[in-house]
Amino acid sequence: MGNPKKPRATLRLIADELGVHVSTVSRVLNGTTEPGVRAASAATTERIRALADSLGYRPNPHAASLRTNRSNLIGVLVPRLSDYVLATVYEGIEEAAEEAGLSTFVTNSLDDPDNQSARTDMLLARRVDGLIFGDAHMDHRFLDSVAERGTPFVLVSRRSGEYPSVTCDDRTGGALAARHLLDRGHERVGVIAGLPFASTTVDRSGGFAETFASAGCPVPEANIVYTGFDAAGGRLGAVELLAREPGLTAIFATNDFAAIGAYGALRDAGREVGRDVAVIGYNDIPLSAEITVALTTIRSPMHAMGRRSVQKLVELLGGAEVTSERLAPELVERASTDFRL
Repeated sequence: MGNPKKPRATLRLIADELGVHVSTVSRVLNGTTEPGVRAASAATTERIRALADSLGYRPNPHAASLRTNRSNLIGVLVPRLSDYVLATVYEGIEEAAEEAGLSTFVTNSLDDPDNQSARTDMLLARRVDGLIFGDAHMDHRFLDSVAERGTPFVLVSRRSGEYPSVTCDDRTGGALAARHLLDRGHERVGVIAGLPFASTTVDRSGGFAETFASAGCPVPEANIVYTGFDAAGGRLGAVELLAREPGLTAIFATNDFAAIGAYGALRDAGREVGRDVAVIGYNDIPLSAEITVALTTIRSPMHAMGRRSVQKLVELLGGAEVTSERLAPELVERASTDFRL
């Protein structure tokens, strides 16, 4: 006839097995306390946890949320998860959330303000405890409206206004790229800056231009072009730069995919990367080391940014005040900048 079905492990079953009150079991396994009620003894706590483990007890998250008025769910909004950088940031978010006993719900905004608003409304309707925005625009009016609604949030990858954020120190990253090219004698340079409303664009290109200006080699405004953070945007940016400055000897792209896209435009123009034009990217995606002319880049701590954003959100949910954090970038030298003038 087969084995009888094993009963589902519940707080009541554990309490009856051990001869203790069900509220005692709940306090031990769910970490709850009641005013004026003494905590279970160490011996009782050990017995309860041992039996719960042997029975395979799992807390009921819906019941827990009703008790605490918390959903243990955080909403994450990114421009697009098809982007390797954002996917890696999200891996860090998901990993840290799981460690904190939280679940995540992620959605794409495509960097469109209307989508940002609609997707945020959808996340809030799911009763998320907090939000992580990876798609912040420098114009923070949308974030101001979210703040007025009272749900705690943290920014990741991009900063905006005075809201708490976890980013790479992108201004320092841009400066690292500039010093690397200056050390190799480059003065006629172009910048594929990215999208103008993103702090990554502003900070990376800003740090780069400031460093060149400090060295007495200001980058002409015409040599800074704004395109998407993808290969197509990089190709278009490089075509535009070559039209404006045919004799440029180096290009800094604020994203590795844009840098790789620039390779195609340079090839079509008869310019050889690593021989007569240097290219440097940003983020250090795995593909950067594997292309025919390996790409020099600025490594950003993508996974760590995701983890830290969750940790800061948890602190916010606990009532703490948090400050923004900028993680250190690192220059990774490869063949694309190997020559000196």
